[in-house]
Amino acid sequence: MEDKKKHWETIYTTKKLEEVSWYQRKPQPSLKYIAMFDLPKSARIIDVGGGDSFLVDILLALGYTNITVLDISEKAIDRAKTRLGRKADEVTWIISDITSFEPDAQYDLWHDRAVLHFLTSEVEIEKYKQILENSIALGGKVIIGTFSKDGPTKCSGIEIKQYSKADLSQFLSANFKTLDCENIDHSTPSNTSQNFTFCQFQKIK
Repeated sequence: MEDKKKHWETIYTTKKLEEVSWYQRKPQPSLKYIAMFDLPKSARIIDVGGGDSFLVDILLALGYTNITVLDISEKAIDRAKTRLGRKADEVTWIISDITSFEPDAQYDLWHDRAVLHFLTSEVEIEKYKQILENSIALGGKVIIGTFSKDGPTKCSGIEIKQYSKADLSQFLSANFKTLDCENIDHSTPSNTSQNFTFCQFQKIK
């Protein structure tokens, strides 16, 4: 845990916002899926690994009032808070490794773009799944984006686990219905392309 946290604190201390490969000024795939769900503005939303992503800025601008951002890096969250200014007070911020997260509420939407694929051991993956399942209200929605079988095998110097559409759909099949899965190319600031698998789910039991 400490080594992992130190790694990400170093990344967010040494690299500018626009220099990290996952940078998106407008996280279009995620916004498309959230719009499709037509959630009430009071829906409880958690952005897992949200760091200093612009998703929270846009959700606030759209009128969502109950947003939580979780990230292992305190530096990443501090950068987002600084950018948002006073509006940062409208967000719940949690500094935690996702596999250590102990939710005190259930969410209507779980959003994870590029956290799950950093978990490579069966123990970590199972912990993630249990925490996710316990965190989502019945009928709640889930968006997960990972590197696909055609995507990178490493990110920020760390080995990752690739997921096909079938793999990701199967991941939550016990208690969730898969709503849709697709592969999407993400263009990095260095003009390389990374292929992602995105799936959306609904909790049915």
